Amino acid sequence: MNRLPLAILLLMLTGACAPVRPVSAVAKPAYSPVSPELYATIARQDSLMFAAFNRHDLAQLQTYFAEDLEFYHDKGGLANFQQSMEGFRRLFEQNKTTGLNRQLVPGTLEVYPINGYGAVETYQHRFCHVENGKDDCGTFKNMMVWRLKEGRWQVTRVVSYDH
Repeated sequence: MNRLPLAILLLMLTGACAPVRPVSAVAKPAYSPVSPELYATIARQDSLMFAAFNRHDLAQLQTYFAEDLEFYHDKGGLANFQQSMEGFRRLFEQNKTTGLNRQLVPGTLEVYPINGYGAVETYQHRFCHVENGKDDCGTFKNMMVWRLKEGRWQVTRVVSYDH
């Protein structure tokens, strides 16, 4: 009697009965930028943009956004450039003397190139402001698409979620 087919069958059955690890249990490798230069560029742009935000400098802040901006917010919906700038203006008005600010959560920034266009940036940030007369602080997820056009980086898409 040939035992080889029986051994192969047993091996296959053993593999089929082995416990399967859920995808979420698989460790994600540590992030390493595809391009350290691109990472540094977008990290700097992000820092400058939110320095303007934290200063409530709408004139400077709006220079980081393209006129064809689409800003998706899981609670607020879709806003274009004008609507987004008006939203920032209202936030700045409502928070003249309070601690309206955004801080990047260390270790969460990731940057990936978009060939022929620019880059996508993902991160978590801590955002604090006053809403309806009460302090509102939280850590949220964000994604921005940056376009490099004529030597200038601008955000064309924002997806702000997990609020």
